[in-house]
Amino acid sequence: MPVQRLNHAVLYVRDVDRSVAFYREVLGFRAVMEIPGRAAFLQAEGSTNDHDLGLFALGDRAGASEAGRRTVGLYHLAWEVDTLAELARIQDALLEAAALVGASDHGTTKALYAQDPDGLEFEVSWLVPADLITPEALDARARIGRLDLPGEIARYGAGTRGGVGVSIPV
Repeated sequence: MPVQRLNHAVLYVRDVDRSVAFYREVLGFRAVMEIPGRAAFLQAEGSTNDHDLGLFALGDRAGASEAGRRTVGLYHLAWEVDTLAELARIQDALLEAAALVGASDHGTTKALYAQDPDGLEFEVSWLVPADLITPEALDARARIGRLDLPGEIARYGAGTRGGVGVSIPV
């Protein structure tokens, strides 16, 4: 039987308590198990996974990740939101946390890019529902455009459920 989906990711961080607070306050994750100062297992609000993110503390002396600069390694994790209203809410939270580093329009995906307290990059995205994907949106996947979130909300609606027929079965 083939792989079905990503179940969870694990990150090494300097300060697990600081990271738990960030993922809780900014993305709405909840801790399902914690080993104070050493490890935590977090679950996204809409998830049915046992946990979506594991965090393991390395301590304050840990160096920055060199992945993508000098070494191979993971570039980023991406989480999907169900509506553009939620993407806008998260954008505001990322701005407040001074964590937002980019916002892109990939045609069929509208994405925010941010960094956690250790500088580890992640993406939060909304996927255009399959029945609203146009030939132009498919062509736009080959380039990266600037995300106009208010314009996308005007186009698709703040409450339109994303990913239907793409990542979510019809």
